Amino acid sequence: MRTVTVGVLGSGTVGQNVLQLIERRRAIFDDLGVRVEVAGVLVRDVNKPRDLPAGIRVTDNCDFLQECGVVIEAMGGVERPLELLRPYLKSGRPVITANKALLAEKWDELRPYALGGDLYYEASVMAGTPVIGPMSTVLRASTFTRLQAVLNGTCNFVLTQMEGGKDYAAALAEAQALGYAEDPPTLDVGGFDTAHKLAVLARFCADGNFPYEQIEVRGIENVTLADIEQARRRGERIKLVAELRREGEGWRATVAPRSLPADHPLCAAGGGRNAMVYEGEECGSLIFAGGGAGGMVTASAMVGDLLDFLLGFPGHVPLH
Repeated sequence: MRTVTVGVLGSGTVGQNVLQLIERRRAIFDDLGVRVEVAGVLVRDVNKPRDLPAGIRVTDNCDFLQECGVVIEAMGGVERPLELLRPYLKSGRPVITANKALLAEKWDELRPYALGGDLYYEASVMAGTPVIGPMSTVLRASTFTRLQAVLNGTCNFVLTQMEGGKDYAAALAEAQALGYAEDPPTLDVGGFDTAHKLAVLARFCADGNFPYEQIEVRGIENVTLADIEQARRRGERIKLVAELRREGEGWRATVAPRSLPADHPLCAAGGGRNAMVYEGEECGSLIFAGGGAGGMVTASAMVGDLLDFLLGFPGHVPLH
């Protein structure tokens, strides 16, 4: 049995669930003939209580990365994780991440590693609902034409609460009280989290160098109860929609509130779920829907990426 040493960056909700799921899936690793050994977990505060499997080394020193065969990044943010991962990636070792902001904003530096198969990031879009895997493999046989997607659970929650009669401020306050929205919530309600995810998707179906800065972004801050009611009278619902479509010789990417028929797949998926409609000339219209957030949902995709690595499959390779 071979041993693979794993390092984990970050031990928030996602990081803790990744470690718990690794422990829960020991039998699968055994069937593969692999012993997964966690070398350490990098945290800011070693004294903070955490729900981790017994024996996990928690540290604020990243020296353990040197002994790791693969690193799982669950920190969030952009500059700090890139600083930690840069020397590791340069050494030719793989990284598993759910960090859509890092992928969207630092793609110029990360793309060579993705092209080399060293970046695994299924969880970066729609968490545990697999969309990147299909887009990076079988769907490339079809000529891509358009995608539309609802990719942010906070916006879904706020707009659904507004449909129930709460104004924007009250709906957002409830989302924050329940832990659905960050404080400040601009990344979510301003549309930037959705734009990060759209940039990641665009690199599999439109342009492997698609720039995040090219996405036109408008959030839900100015949606009113009157807008919600007018949509309802038309038999429609307002959603924050990410769209990528052909325009002239290039591609246009937008994130904005849109009023859609109530039976549209992006509306029918449910208030807490993400959804995507992918259209290709040969494959037709495909619908993906499922959980797009949550610790264990995200961890399921990240540990799935770990299994792919152990089986010898490369990471998610963008268009060349």
